[in-house]
Amino acid sequence: MEFANLNLSLAAPEITLLVLTSAILLIDLFVKDENRALTHILSLLTLAALTWMSLADLAGNVSGVAFDGMYVADNLAHVLKVCSYIALGVTLIYGKSYAKDRGMLRGGEFYVLSLLALLGQMVMISAGNMLTIYLGLELMSLSFYALVAVRREHTVSTEAAMKYFVLGALASGLLLYGMSMIYGATGTLSLAGIARATSQAGDNHMILVFGLVFLVSGLAFKLGVVPFHMWVPDVYQGAPTAVTLLLGGGPKLAAFAIVLRLLVDGLFGLAADWQPMLGIMAVLSLAIGNLAAIMQTNVKRLLAYSTISHMGFVLLGLMSGVVEGSAFNAQNAYGSAMFYIVVYVLTTLSSFGVLMLLSRAGFDCETLDDLKGLNRRNPWFAGVMLLQMFSLTGIPPTVGFYAKLSVLQALIQANHVVLAVVAVLFSLIGAFYYLRVVKVVYFDDPVDQAPLQGSFGFRTVLSVNGALLLILGIFPAPLVAVCVHAINTSLAL
Repeated sequence: MEFANLNLSLAAPEITLLVLTSAILLIDLFVKDENRALTHILSLLTLAALTWMSLADLAGNVSGVAFDGMYVADNLAHVLKVCSYIALGVTLIYGKSYAKDRGMLRGGEFYVLSLLALLGQMVMISAGNMLTIYLGLELMSLSFYALVAVRREHTVSTEAAMKYFVLGALASGLLLYGMSMIYGATGTLSLAGIARATSQAGDNHMILVFGLVFLVSGLAFKLGVVPFHMWVPDVYQGAPTAVTLLLGGGPKLAAFAIVLRLLVDGLFGLAADWQPMLGIMAVLSLAIGNLAAIMQTNVKRLLAYSTISHMGFVLLGLMSGVVEGSAFNAQNAYGSAMFYIVVYVLTTLSSFGVLMLLSRAGFDCETLDDLKGLNRRNPWFAGVMLLQMFSLTGIPPTVGFYAKLSVLQALIQANHVVLAVVAVLFSLIGAFYYLRVVKVVYFDDPVDQAPLQGSFGFRTVLSVNGALLLILGIFPAPLVAVCVHAINTSLAL
């Protein structure tokens, strides 16, 4: 294949990451330190460099296409990439001592695979072609299959990796089959070409809808929404907590990006067909996610079902963009969905960070009993946990309240009042298990009196992470403006 328009400068972050990851892999071969301190520092420096590059592109409104439209650089890509860098960097800081205590740093694969997964996410976020989406998706997925099983001697992790691999392969097959149907009906893999073809589908409409069903099914698996959610609780519980946090952060941002690229950029003409699908999955996710979480005593499984319900909220935002063929609500709806998923990732980072703070060699903080009496052991981090649960519940003044409010406003403006009421009702159900965590932290007697683990850097980052849940709740306007601007300048609405 010959590319008439390479424009490699647009893909500088991906090229830089690939080169530096390869360098880290080679350097790590000569590292004898079991703590992998050099590899850790180099990984964080790589993420810092990438953050600087993407922020510079965002400030300069750098946009364009490369590789004949297979790669897209725009404000949406820049914002989501920066969020992905931050999510991975915070996870590496939280997970360093946790991974060391569990023998996950025998080599540098934990860091290298994490960076390769990030590369896959970046390719997904900037994809302008279905082939690019699939390549980025597989690079990310294959890295995560290995990361879930990184504790080779741990049978629970190995079992989780097998489940994730088998179901992930099935979902990839569904997505690829849907892409092949779309290609057969439109004659192109380019999202811009697909958008032109779907605007005048004619006799190919049924073929497009048939392919759309498989496409949405594959995307639903990556987001972890009902009825393609069966892998989420088992993998979240079975994977090492540091890897669980990797799964709950950047991949959600990347999955959100390809939903926008495929459904909004490529198949906007079929919005009347895919919006009802998203609506059904959203309601089912809210119902099953919140109801199943009530019965959980394992915190990681509880947060897994919580994730399912929160992805339902994201889908509600995505399904509110087009009303009776008009895109008047699109900017507000997609902007609110983007704001919601960024807030969700921020809250998830903090939640799993506390679990790793409470863990130590030979002990994993995973059950509600392990959280008992945290306020007596450390009032500051009990307060951080309180902010997390309030944000996930949607209680003001935390940022989770404003995130839910923005999605509900988009629903009402799209005349989906009944769905808004349903979302509020299930949020009230969800408040039960979130507030139960608060009750355990503040009112139960501690079972474990061991001192909390975590370096000064770990505790500082976790404190800032928790404080942002309150600060952004009081001053949400800047982040909302960034999300809406990214949507407005990047999508062809």
